[in-house]
Amino acid sequence: MVELVVLQSISYMAGALGVCIAAIYYVMNLRISQKNQEISLRNQELMLKAQEQSANAQQQTLETRQAQLFMNIFDKASNKEFNTSWHRFIIAPFNTWDQFRELYSSDKEFYEAWWVTSMFFEGLGLLVREGLMPIRIVECLVGGMARSYCEKMLLIIDDARKGLGFTRFCDNSMFLYDELMRYFREHPELDTRIEKPLMDMPI
Repeated sequence: MVELVVLQSISYMAGALGVCIAAIYYVMNLRISQKNQEISLRNQELMLKAQEQSANAQQQTLETRQAQLFMNIFDKASNKEFNTSWHRFIIAPFNTWDQFRELYSSDKEFYEAWWVTSMFFEGLGLLVREGLMPIRIVECLVGGMARSYCEKMLLIIDDARKGLGFTRFCDNSMFLYDELMRYFREHPELDTRIEKPLMDMPI
């Protein structure tokens, strides 16, 4: 009888011990799981910080490049040679493609003025098209000059493309003009029309 009681006691103790071990195992697993979650969260935070730092660095790089582009454009736009060329082109007496071709082939000064001016606005249009230069910056810096040049070219652009057999002739300049006009429609207070006859303007 005593042996039965002892066996029952041992059985109860073994059961209790098993429950205790199971509880300890559960608590240990729970702590390990919590630690793993903390590590995972910490790693996620570190990854997010790294991504944020990378995005900030990319933004700073973009802003630096845009500032460099801005200064290059500013230097060119404020250069006397460019301003002289732009003015010479704007006051040139042509309204048709034939008149333009006549000037282009017979007047070296006009040819050089158009080439300098055209290449500048073609390049600027490409920068805007590729998202490297905001149209707002272009408007603030050379909006009036760009508009005057493009509107002069609009007089001949269709016939020039047909005559040259080149449908993309001055394509970036015309893209620049479209973007400028869209920006002006959104900001009518920034009207860039030049009312004074350019013949009378000193350069």
